[in-house]
Amino acid sequence: MAQETSSSREPLRKADVNIKLSEFEIPPMQDILFVGKKAPIGPEAVRRMVDAVSPEQYEIVRLNHETFEAVVVKKSLLRLLPKEKLLPVVIEESNRIADDKMVLKAQINITIQVSRTVDL
Repeated sequence: MAQETSSSREPLRKADVNIKLSEFEIPPMQDILFVGKKAPIGPEAVRRMVDAVSPEQYEIVRLNHETFEAVVVKKSLLRLLPKEKLLPVVIEESNRIADDKMVLKAQINITIQVSRTVDL
């Protein structure tokens, strides 16, 4: 959220930088991979890559979107949250920083919260 200072009327802009360092993983992607419409690698090449190194672990979802041609999603995420719920959120946020020439990877953490009441 931007804040204005009273003297300058310029919006206060900040950037938080979070760095996550981790081991190199096979395949070299994380939970979700966004494939731009003009990216150097297309969805079929991504499919061959993930099928070769992690068969049956990812689902490729073709999109009708202005920036992305496809999204490759780890199937285990879709067991936690249906793609109809997950993809609109991650696509909206990724679209803010990506362009159609990019291949963007994302790490997703899903926490399920459950609260139940029982009779005493």
